[in-house]
Amino acid sequence: ISSTITAWITSITVAEGDTVQPGQLLISMDEKQYRAAYNQTLSGVKSAEAKLKQVKAQKERTESLFEKNLISKQELEQIEASFELASSQVDQAQSSLLSREDELSKTKLLAPAYGIVTSLTKEVGEMAVGGMFNPGVVMTIADLSRIEVLVDVNENDVVNVTVGDTAEVEVDAFPDTIFYGVVSEIAHTAQSMNLGSQEQVTNFKVKVKMIDPPGNIRPGMSSTVNIITEVRNNVISIPIQSLTARSENYKRQAKSRAMKKKGDRKKGKGGRKKMDGGVAEGKNNGGWKKDKMIEVVFVLKDEFEGEMVPDGKKYAVVSPVDVDVDSDTHYAVKSGINEGDSIVTGSYKAISRELQHGMLVTVGDWSEKGRHNRQFGKTEDDDDRIKND
Repeated sequence: ISSTITAWITSITVAEGDTVQPGQLLISMDEKQYRAAYNQTLSGVKSAEAKLKQVKAQKERTESLFEKNLISKQELEQIEASFELASSQVDQAQSSLLSREDELSKTKLLAPAYGIVTSLTKEVGEMAVGGMFNPGVVMTIADLSRIEVLVDVNENDVVNVTVGDTAEVEVDAFPDTIFYGVVSEIAHTAQSMNLGSQEQVTNFKVKVKMIDPPGNIRPGMSSTVNIITEVRNNVISIPIQSLTARSENYKRQAKSRAMKKKGDRKKGKGGRKKMDGGVAEGKNNGGWKKDKMIEVVFVLKDEFEGEMVPDGKKYAVVSPVDVDVDSDTHYAVKSGINEGDSIVTGSYKAISRELQHGMLVTVGDWSEKGRHNRQFGKTEDDDDRIKND
């Protein structure tokens, strides 16, 4: 609630936390100056109306004399011009009176709608500073039964958001509680924010209207919103840590590594060089070019190229996949694996750089104790096994 005039506050009829109804008096301000200006303008209106009445009577007498040819047409035109001027002065005075009346009414601030007083920024005796372009806020009223969450959505994600999408809202003040809402508005203008000298993030403001918000929620609370843009039912899903990229010639590269490993052993060098599974090159028509990368997962198999696995181990076999929509934790898989397949998941370094097609791995028990170290068959006593196998 803002004041558009400048005046001293004489009374405040509500306190923070009070419920107000539309039209209820909230604040009264000193009206002496505006009352005097209103009365002065009202006197001007009465004076202009009296003059108009006088000129109108003269006009009627002049028209009667003109019909009897007792005065000239010029005299008639003069009195008609005087009548038009007096009529215009009345209209002008009445317009000024409406303006003064509006200013006088603004000395009393009324509640525009139902709500609860959430803040008071002024006290009795202080001056409410008004202005057309920068009015001073004296009070805030909020309808807590209608809560909207204003969120920043990155430009890469906002194209997938539409009005009416369902959203999950997590308010910091209510841990472990998820509220629901609906996207009600999407900004058409971007807002850029500089995070550093060279880094800039472009976001769009999105409003989410909460459904059945709790009564003790307050404006200004921090929250996190998860907007559900698309839903897939009865699909195969994989953890995001399982998906990686490999060259489409991953089988040829695996054979090359195996042959090189055998050659190194014959020469007595032992071991093998660390391979980068993310970049591969091949020779084509006399020139070198990067191989095409495809999205894959590693499926655990008991057999690889006709060889059975030793006890307690599995083969990690590359399986190209076609993924669909994704969430914060999973991808939906359209093709490439079947329900019930065991796949490898873990850190970026292990999945994207160390693990290779056909590599032997040890499968852990996935208990909570030591779960982090058991990914890819690691244990506390065998932390480097994936590299050696």
